[in-house]
Amino acid sequence: MKDLLKDLKHDLPAGLVVFLVALPLCLGIALASGAPLFSGIITGIVGGIVVALASGSALSVSGPAAGLTVIVLNSIQQLGSYEVFLAAVVLAGVIQVILGYLKAGIIGHYFPSSVIKGMLAAIGLILVFKQIPHALGYDKDSEGDFEFLQVDGQNTFSEIFNALNFLHPGAIIISSLSLLILILWDKPFLKRYTFFKFIPGALIVVILGIVLNQIFKVSFPKMALTNDHLVKLPVANSLQEFVGQFTLPDFSGLANYQVYVVAITLAIVASLESLLSVEAADKLDPYKRNTPTNRELKAQGLGNIVSGLIGGLPLTAVIVRSSANINSGGKTKMSAIIHGFLLLISVVGFANLLNQIPLACLAAVLLMVGYKLAKLSLFKSMYRLGWEQFIPFVVTIVAILFTDLLKGIIIGIAISIFFILRNNYRRAYLLMKEEHLENEKITIQLVEDVTFINKGVITLMLDKLPENSNVIIDGSKSHNIDLDVLEIIHNFKETALLRGINLELHSIPEFKGLAAH
Repeated sequence: MKDLLKDLKHDLPAGLVVFLVALPLCLGIALASGAPLFSGIITGIVGGIVVALASGSALSVSGPAAGLTVIVLNSIQQLGSYEVFLAAVVLAGVIQVILGYLKAGIIGHYFPSSVIKGMLAAIGLILVFKQIPHALGYDKDSEGDFEFLQVDGQNTFSEIFNALNFLHPGAIIISSLSLLILILWDKPFLKRYTFFKFIPGALIVVILGIVLNQIFKVSFPKMALTNDHLVKLPVANSLQEFVGQFTLPDFSGLANYQVYVVAITLAIVASLESLLSVEAADKLDPYKRNTPTNRELKAQGLGNIVSGLIGGLPLTAVIVRSSANINSGGKTKMSAIIHGFLLLISVVGFANLLNQIPLACLAAVLLMVGYKLAKLSLFKSMYRLGWEQFIPFVVTIVAILFTDLLKGIIIGIAISIFFILRNNYRRAYLLMKEEHLENEKITIQLVEDVTFINKGVITLMLDKLPENSNVIIDGSKSHNIDLDVLEIIHNFKETALLRGINLELHSIPEFKGLAAH
């Protein structure tokens, strides 16, 4: 615990920023999922406290995930009640814990870097596009709806055009001033002063938003933001009302096989999203610390068990909150824990105050997070790495923008695999020629690992060898030569005789399949 407290001066303001970012997202994701609003807050609290304590990640933050909203919405309708769905969430958590003990977290180490960076840039662009309507005062679509096709029937871009027809001057003033403050707050000339170093700009922005809206109500009523444009945190007027907001799972639903289908689906999707998010958070971590992925699966599983038992949504590690944490200067998991406790304190004692926060000023905070994730410098650096990195990077961005996170990632990985196969196809051998001799001498040095993927390129190369040449095929540096390739090489011995090629094989194993013929 002492290690966690040593960076409190950094983690406390970062935790506050993550709390301000998480608050509307928790509520918006719950709304988009067709679940009680309070369930989103429960999930954020569990993700912030339980998962952060159990996880080995220094900076990732867990909570309700936008990528699960469609699954949750359909599952609640399919299972017939939210209580039965909660039983599936608990079961999904158990499955994740088992996956952690089976060391399934190793999958997280095989996501291509270009795809992870593409995911970060795509999330940044989505944040910018999705928050523009909120910054303009058009709040029809709920916070946390990150898919291209929105729950309100619109899409990411049509929502922006709709917002242009419903501009709210009060919201525009608040979001514009908030953006100006956040931009200035990051400037080096202000960071020299202690106040600007330790007080997060997001807190000043929120206070400014509340104060400005109160001024509008008194002096300029037409510019004032109504409840539709403010945070909508459930308010409990007594301890009994607060306790009544928790929902217990109905385990009698375990007799229904569909509960198991939902649980397995949630476990797989939530695990993949979590592994992707912690991998992305590790890349953003200025100290480049690595998260133990098997421990992460166990922590996520524990979080889902607790969340399901008390009425919360399924949770994952989420990159929006994680990147907000990192960009705000968080150093350890204490910032995530602080954000969890702030969510708990807010619903217990400050719900009425927090319901005065304009969504427009929170939109400014998220716009800055999005901008930092999708900076032009990232695109330039990926372009300099070459097409084999840049194309999967761009394809991942476009795919996520026009579908959703998981589909986009799968498409990006497919493109990356294509380039890997293409490289392996090409790099099967080294060709060395000595043309000064009377008969041309050609040495074909096979690479370390020659697989069936290389069949085509080796076949074409052997077909193009000149007649009456001296050819050596050398496998001395190969640890593995696939049987398919061995068959091609040994079959070529007959072809070589017909073409007058003098063929020598060095360290090429016999092809036992020939005996069967």
